[in-house]
Amino acid sequence: MKGIILAGGTGTRLYPITQGISKQLMPIYDKPMIYYPLSTLIQAGISDILIITTPEDQGAFRRLLGDGSQFGIRLAYAVQQRPEGLAQAFIIGADFIGDSSVALALGDNIFHGSQFSASLGQCRDPQGGIVFAYEVSDPSRYGVVAFDESGQALSIVEKPQQPQSNFAVVGLYFYDNSVVDIARTITPSTRGELEITSVNEAYLRRGKLQVQKLARGDVWLDTGTFDSMSEASSYVEVLQKRTGIIIGSPEAAAYQS
Repeated sequence: MKGIILAGGTGTRLYPITQGISKQLMPIYDKPMIYYPLSTLIQAGISDILIITTPEDQGAFRRLLGDGSQFGIRLAYAVQQRPEGLAQAFIIGADFIGDSSVALALGDNIFHGSQFSASLGQCRDPQGGIVFAYEVSDPSRYGVVAFDESGQALSIVEKPQQPQSNFAVVGLYFYDNSVVDIARTITPSTRGELEITSVNEAYLRRGKLQVQKLARGDVWLDTGTFDSMSEASSYVEVLQKRTGIIIGSPEAAAYQS
């Protein structure tokens, strides 16, 4: 399986800071933000990873991460000229993906939890798509998944005004190789973007989308605003100081995997 981290975008919610630096290079407590999704992919057993950045920021990511050899992995780089949707990552990374399955991690999403780590091990050979859902209080900000009584996913709707559930689809996705063709055939949304929800809907129509609810005690943090970055930093600081366990360390993830 190959991995992709999408670390592009303009970070408009973090202006004016993001006029000078990519938000994925900003600190979450004692580590740059991108260390956290990188560690997640390494935890999943992925050692071949593509970093997609803006043209302006790629040099800074290369200086920070290099070729990945210090983590025992291989890193490649690609450019997203304009932020035209999450699903664009599979088109940009098509040659890198080749005939492999692929995981996509968003550069501003943080995951932590013992049960979550165990769940990652079940995603290495997806027969279709595997996504995760997390219960939130403000689902209309996200792609929302509705379930039937048996827990099977019925629908996924992007930023609905009247959500059918409180379960948001989080920024970590595992797909078989057909995701490249699916991404090439979906049409842009009214926002002019290739939505990841459209990819998930395509798998759902085929009956090949597995939605796993994150367990109680697992944590998902979307660090796209100043408030959420501050909250995530506090979470990491408190947990590391109290437990001595390092969160979001690629070195630790590589050693453990």
